[in-house]
Amino acid sequence: MKPELFKQFGVAFPSYFVLLLTGFVFAGIAAALTTRREGLDPDVMIDLNLAMLLGGVAGARILHVLADGYFWDYVHLCTDPARVDWKITQAQCLSKTAGYDGIWDAAKAVCHPKSSDCFAWARFWAGGLTYYGGFIGATAVAIPLLKRDRFPFWKAADYAGIAIALGLAFGRMGCLLAGCCFGAQCELPWAMAFPAGSPASEAQHDAHLLASKYLVSLPVHPTQVYESAASLAISAFCWYWVNPRKRYDGEVFVWFLALYAGARFVLEILRRDARGGWIGLSTSQLIGLALIGAALVLHRLRKPSGELPPERAVESEA
Repeated sequence: MKPELFKQFGVAFPSYFVLLLTGFVFAGIAAALTTRREGLDPDVMIDLNLAMLLGGVAGARILHVLADGYFWDYVHLCTDPARVDWKITQAQCLSKTAGYDGIWDAAKAVCHPKSSDCFAWARFWAGGLTYYGGFIGATAVAIPLLKRDRFPFWKAADYAGIAIALGLAFGRMGCLLAGCCFGAQCELPWAMAFPAGSPASEAQHDAHLLASKYLVSLPVHPTQVYESAASLAISAFCWYWVNPRKRYDGEVFVWFLALYAGARFVLEILRRDARGGWIGLSTSQLIGLALIGAALVLHRLRKPSGELPPERAVESEA
């Protein structure tokens, strides 16, 4: 686990955010190359990539704040910091260099923020982003931008389906380095243990699987690696199989939407980090079901209708 990938000029660069940006760069290059190959303006894809990055990060952060189970922590950070419990060591709590400088509560063995912070919810670079929020935010900015540039929307959606999956492959490796999005305990040969004090250790301690959150975690499913591999496979499948054989613009995007939502639904079963949810399903599973339904509807609306029925054929000949 390496939450900070590197430091430059005294500024720490979180692993997840650096690899997320790397994924966006590769996704933009892939979209631009595909656009140029088909004789369209690649500059539109570059502009679109930058706009989707901004909209995606905003949407990802907002959904994290609202749906991942931390909403009241952000509220209390602004209104009553004493009600916020940071589960960190006493040394971390009292250390300014660790970025906390809080008040240690010996009775509860937790750290409270020393002062209120009404903008903690906006600090996306510190971690806390959800993919589906990013997807919604990026889509919201893409629609008016494509309309302004008079670029075929469904062609752009096809390029985005390939590119987003490629970007996710990088982003999930950032999750692995950050220690988030971890899986359930398992004894498989490829299981991974996270360092003491990691999110996995904390969750296992809260579930009474570990005596202390400051112990190395029990081996867990590397769900971050699973999702990275699944995203890379989806991107390759859409690029090399679906795109050359598509029957209508938008079909690549439909395949991406359904395949990723299905893969994510299954992987959510193995995850054990806080994700929010309802009726026994996580937030991502609920959104995934809606997106699979949307993919089916889009397919029915967009696919070629085939041969005309006899009465329509007569009408067309007349």
